[in-house]
Amino acid sequence: MRSPLTVHPLQESEFPAWGDLVAGSPDGSPYATAEYLDLLCTSAGGRFRILGVFRGEELVGGVPLYHPDSRAGLVIGPRLLLYYLGPVLRRYETKYPSQETARLIAALGAIAEAIEALKPAKATLKGRHTLTDVRPFIARGWSAWPSYTYLVPLDDLAGQRARIEQNLRRLIDRCAADGMLVTEDDDFHAFLRLHHLTMEHHGTEAYLPPSGFRRWFELARGSGLAHLFHARLPDGTSVAAQLVLAGAHPVTHTVSAATDPAHRRLGAAAFLRWRVFETLAARRYVANDLTDAALNPVTHFKSQLGGDLVANLVVETPESWRWRTATGLNAGYRRLRGMAGSALRRIRGA
Repeated sequence: MRSPLTVHPLQESEFPAWGDLVAGSPDGSPYATAEYLDLLCTSAGGRFRILGVFRGEELVGGVPLYHPDSRAGLVIGPRLLLYYLGPVLRRYETKYPSQETARLIAALGAIAEAIEALKPAKATLKGRHTLTDVRPFIARGWSAWPSYTYLVPLDDLAGQRARIEQNLRRLIDRCAADGMLVTEDDDFHAFLRLHHLTMEHHGTEAYLPPSGFRRWFELARGSGLAHLFHARLPDGTSVAAQLVLAGAHPVTHTVSAATDPAHRRLGAAAFLRWRVFETLAARRYVANDLTDAALNPVTHFKSQLGGDLVANLVVETPESWRWRTATGLNAGYRRLRGMAGSALRRIRGA
């Protein structure tokens, strides 16, 4: 008989084994590594732990958990700069799909039970599209829904270029003819300027305050996980930038891309994306995850790059009374602040 599954938080001495599992699992990503979670907590706050699933002495899977600071108590879930936070499971060679399914279901059920034992106010997990079976969570009362992203294969660049829309190919070629260059460096100041302009243009929040974001980059680049690329005019001015996470796992992840609105029509964003694809392919990575595909103009641009639309599954525990109370109080506080701000503006106007 096979040994029963056990689940416990991994000790630091077990992190290398976890890293090997993450690198070899289709569910893995740099986000799941202890190294990345540690540097994220250092720069953005919060805490992390990794629950390992064991069969006897063998590590067969697990799940990283990130805990942001919350008045509601223990809250688990992804955040900006942590796009994936889901189960990572070992795969086995077998000619019987039923055996593989049984192993995965058992491991996922053990993970769900272990998370519930922590009694979180709310727990949200978001795995990669390779994890297609979340029935063990649904059976325990968790809710589930899809979240989309574009995945660009890098193993056939000629074929991939043919899938890029003709207008983008024209812009890519024009940028090259006009002397635009792509550099990989640590010019985070230029990136931060473009990031601020882009977030302002789209009306969205910055990923982190400038000092925290810079700290994140320094730590991630020092660990060999973050790679910063710039599209530069012949005079050296950066007009587009792209942050990529690339570790031991064969799939890379575009964390952030930014463009100077004043130079948007040059096609620098498309030129930079293509040159980054070429660089990552030369380093033997097999794909680049463009990160998120919500319906908006940015996603339309991503679709023009010829990637595959894939569905990631998100699962979430029922909301506890602590979560409902805390979110209700926060909503009330925001309403009061909004009312006070409106009143102050009216007084100033008078």
